[in-house]
Amino acid sequence: MYSTGIAYLLWLISGFGVLGFHRFYLGKIGTGLLYIITGGLFGIGSVYDFITLPLQVREANLRTGWRNALYGQQQTMRPVGGMSYGDRTDKGRRHPLEQVILQTAKRNNGVATPSEVALESERSLDEVKSALEKLVEKNYAELRVSKKNGGLVYFFSEFSGDGSHPDLEDF
Repeated sequence: MYSTGIAYLLWLISGFGVLGFHRFYLGKIGTGLLYIITGGLFGIGSVYDFITLPLQVREANLRTGWRNALYGQQQTMRPVGGMSYGDRTDKGRRHPLEQVILQTAKRNNGVATPSEVALESERSLDEVKSALEKLVEKNYAELRVSKKNGGLVYFFSEFSGDGSHPDLEDF
């Protein structure tokens, strides 16, 4: 969660808000850059921020809470600057691998391939294949052969409607 104290400290060390460090901290990158270019909107924005900083911190915490609730993310400690490392989602943070696998299978009528999941999750093929094999071992998925290209695919019957797929053969 963002801290009002840290936001005020960054406001102070950025020349009373002129350089906009507090805006970068709160995830307002665009206006942070604008503050650097214009000197805190010629000082007017800096004074405004001094008065409204507690409200801005509260809003940033609400945005983070809503984003975490919508995308199922755990709340993590955020370093100064508001950037988080190693957990990208649609806007730069990372989804859990199992979630990407299931989303891929759902979108493809129950079929997921290691290559497609690796591309979507930005993980290695070995890591993805290992995760898919664990899902097969736990009977969440089946290994099948594609009739189209003869390649191995992982099939999740609950995403296929009737539990079968016309383009797949049992392995």
